Amino acid sequence: MIYIGIGSNLNGKNNETPLQNCKKALEVIKKELNISKLSSWYKSEPVPVSNQPWFVNAVIEISTNKSPLDLLNFILNIEQNFGRIREKKNEARIIDLDIIDYKKKIIYKKNELITPHPRMHKRSFVLLPLNELNPKWVHPIKKKGIQELINNIKDGQKILKISEK
Repeated sequence: MIYIGIGSNLNGKNNETPLQNCKKALEVIKKELNISKLSSWYKSEPVPVSNQPWFVNAVIEISTNKSPLDLLNFILNIEQNFGRIREKKNEARIIDLDIIDYKKKIIYKKNELITPHPRMHKRSFVLLPLNELNPKWVHPIKKKGIQELINNIKDGQKILKISEK
């Protein structure tokens, strides 16, 4: 399976809320990919902690025949169409789509694509929704189960479940 993280913490071009941005992105994704599962929605503190607005996050499980790089280009195109601007790391964003895991493959193409996502094991806003979708998921590099990864998060990231799917 393939897992994609979805997040937003800015209003959209037409003043859509972050949750509306995420749901709108799902509609665009559905046009080309098969979404088999969607986690609950979560509201989470920015990581690293900053004064920017909290994020809305979820994870989807998809299947596709797209190669990893084609999938990356597809989601980057969605971000661009939503008006995402990439100026500095960890900035607020209208939409954020990340490949969390691509069929358990370890891919390292520096400055292009790294899977599993290189910081996913440190982020409750990825791990908690992913755990909902696949509680038996094991990190392909760290060889640790998802519950162990969740238990290892040390910085007390603030996260709240805001709604079911």
